[in-house]
Amino acid sequence: MQVIFGVIFHFIGGFASGSFYIPYKKVKGWAWESYWIVGGLFSWLIVPPLAAWLTIPHFAEIIHDTNGSILLLTYFFGLLWGIGGLTYGLGVRYLGVSLGSTIILGLCAVFGSIIPSVYYNFVPQAGKDTITDLATSHWGQLVLLGIALTVVGIIICGKAGMMKEKELMAGKADVADNKDYRFGLGIAVAIVSGVLSACFNFGIEAGKTMADQANTVWMAAHQGQGNFLFQNNVVYIVILWGGLTTNFIWCMILNARNKTFGDYTDQKTPLLKNYIFSALAGTTWFLQFFFYGMGESRLGNGASSWILHMAFIILIANAWGLVLKEWKGVSKKALLTVIAGIAVIILSVLVVGKGNSIKDKEVAQSKTSFNIKLRK
Repeated sequence: MQVIFGVIFHFIGGFASGSFYIPYKKVKGWAWESYWIVGGLFSWLIVPPLAAWLTIPHFAEIIHDTNGSILLLTYFFGLLWGIGGLTYGLGVRYLGVSLGSTIILGLCAVFGSIIPSVYYNFVPQAGKDTITDLATSHWGQLVLLGIALTVVGIIICGKAGMMKEKELMAGKADVADNKDYRFGLGIAVAIVSGVLSACFNFGIEAGKTMADQANTVWMAAHQGQGNFLFQNNVVYIVILWGGLTTNFIWCMILNARNKTFGDYTDQKTPLLKNYIFSALAGTTWFLQFFFYGMGESRLGNGASSWILHMAFIILIANAWGLVLKEWKGVSKKALLTVIAGIAVIILSVLVVGKGNSIKDKEVAQSKTSFNIKLRK
């Protein structure tokens, strides 16, 4: 049942992440930077501490008592992730929800899996897997195979994107449904976003002592009830401060450059609706990690949880891409190509998940064997 609930929580989180950009499409008369930062204030400043206040008693004390170097490192990863989140919005804008999310999240899954293992090969830490561990074990080889498949899937999706762009230029596809489509610019920001978006997972690792503290306090008061579902909510606050810093600075620069500060008070636009839809988008965005933390608490494996989270987001984002007719009017060949790329990425996620599940079983078996020896 723990695993089933974990998967359900990850699905809800994936649905939130794959759907958050949809309300932004209802904003009228505002520049991108205006609705992005209004939504961001809810995503990164307003909702996270509210969620922590509702779920973690004395969360502010946990942050206050945490070592400054841990807070700084967690915040730093938030800054880097903020650039990834910023370019995510641009990637989705220029490539569409379907193709943009697939490429970005595929890259995020790759780098979120591979970079830590390379780092720990040079700076070993107890309980952390190195690239050598991956290359020399059965489960690790499956993980590497899954990562390779992800790269193949991204290349196939990129090919579909180029086919779509050619058809748009030739007038074969519906330009009205793809007015912001820019493959060259979109793929560039998607690569940056995919690499840096993985820093959110690194931030969770960096701030784990805060989550552990919240978990310890909760488990002491709720013995026998498993891990605390909401332990990561306190970590999110610090990570998202970093994300807010990056996005706020950039959006203010764009407001000044494009002279769009007037958007926030422009009576010619549906102001109330614009604020409501932006707030809805921002709140929906945060819910992905709210439920991600719940799913990870139930599954008990950060790597498998991250991969599962990516898989559900890719599925939901592409479902929205079809609903929003982002591939309307393109040739059957282009549509089948992007579907093939998505299928390969989903397969890669399953392969990585299988590798991690084998590792979990091996760890559990070794612990059981160790305990039996101790009894003898």
